[in-house]
Amino acid sequence: MTTLQAIIIGIVEGITEFLPISSTGHMIITSSLLGISKEKFTKLFEVCVQLGAILSVVVLYWKKFFDFSKLQFYVKLIIAVIPALLLGYLLSDKIDALLESPTTVGVSLLVGGIILMFIDKVFTVSEIEKEEKISPINAFIIGLWQVLAMIPGVSRSAASIIGGMQQKLSRKLAAEFSFFLAVPTMCAATGYKLLKAFKTNPEMLKDKNNLLALGVGNVVAFFVALIAIKTFISYVQKHSFKVFGIYRIIAGITILTLIYFGVIS
Repeated sequence: MTTLQAIIIGIVEGITEFLPISSTGHMIITSSLLGISKEKFTKLFEVCVQLGAILSVVVLYWKKFFDFSKLQFYVKLIIAVIPALLLGYLLSDKIDALLESPTTVGVSLLVGGIILMFIDKVFTVSEIEKEEKISPINAFIIGLWQVLAMIPGVSRSAASIIGGMQQKLSRKLAAEFSFFLAVPTMCAATGYKLLKAFKTNPEMLKDKNNLLALGVGNVVAFFVALIAIKTFISYVQKHSFKVFGIYRIIAGITILTLIYFGVIS
């Protein structure tokens, strides 16, 4: 992977991580179009580059993350992340196999897009406006929804936001809690992937070009995500998720068409 390729994927990750359109799916397609989808390092990069985007949440919401007087906030995040940690560990090899499938991405984007077209009409009641009112049960159920995002193309953001709305969180709070939940989820995923790579293929992490790509990709994703988060929160306060549903449907059909004609393998 070249530095330019790392920058391109970092930009894609930063833009898409917090939007309900699947960052992993977009990175898989981007890697395929760049001709690097079959490299062993690519799958590791596609997971680890998400850490840069996730750290932007900590910076933007630093008062929330470093207010140690409110332990319930951390407890709820731990409870919510448990389903993903357990299933992520148990299904690691199967998830890695799915990361090689653009077809899975295309289908997931299409189906998810249809769901987002109607999600605002399904969950019309919002009773929880502040994070402090989210119960441990609410958090755990949202965490169960997040597990769906292990299928590339589903979108961790979309799954957890829908889970939040199903638990009667407002759209703004559902989006923000999805951001908060991303921090322990992706830190754990990145740590696990790096540890696994260190044990099975340490030479990959000793390669200077790989380390440079990881560093550049994460920095780019971090700064792009800062802008994306602010824009997204402002948008969902005034508009529905319908536009993201339309985008996903168009993207899904386009990807499946490109696969059919052999443009994407």
